[in-house]
Amino acid sequence: MKRLIVNADDLGFSAGVNRGIREARERGILTSASLMVDAPAAEEAVELAPRLSVGLHAVLDRGGKLLVPPAECEPELERQLGRFEELVGGSPTHLDSHHHIHRDPRLLPAFEAFADRHALPLRDHSNARHCPLFYGRWDDRSHPEQISVESLLVILGQIGDGITELGCHPGYADGLTSSYTGERETEVRTLTDPRVRTRVGELGIKLIGFDELSRLGRL
Repeated sequence: MKRLIVNADDLGFSAGVNRGIREARERGILTSASLMVDAPAAEEAVELAPRLSVGLHAVLDRGGKLLVPPAECEPELERQLGRFEELVGGSPTHLDSHHHIHRDPRLLPAFEAFADRHALPLRDHSNARHCPLFYGRWDDRSHPEQISVESLLVILGQIGDGITELGCHPGYADGLTSSYTGERETEVRTLTDPRVRTRVGELGIKLIGFDELSRLGRL
């Protein structure tokens, strides 16, 4: 069976990002999000938690530079987990990282140990394969065609059996300082387009959240 987690990174980044994620959940196919616990709109984002599978979006870099030495990665992850639990009132359903910094070989062992200790599915290291194709900017250029409805329909057609995580970054650009701004609004429109949900049904894809992973892993 084809099961799809549609996960929005950057929950809490700004009020506009929160609003876009909310719309993608309420009117689109979004099932999950990852919270930046120290971001300006993190506290506001908590009201979305009952409607989403919410994970920890660990932030350990800024502008391409590590915020802590590799040896301090695990204590920093523990701090961010503590803040997550304070905000949400519970544990995250999964773990990933801003700018995929967990893929850095200097940090990956710490991420793996942390994820194992807290029984958290870690992106790229769980039974959900990550699909990075729905992204609209690289080489300092915008590629809106990659996050169009037509593109997403093609991506959905490539989803195979098992569990897939489709990464996305919906949001609104108001008050946001980021290289990825207008693209976020395009993502909201695409994720909420009725043709997308119709295609999900036609392809027999079941939308799930990360909170279902542990149960499915035992099937």
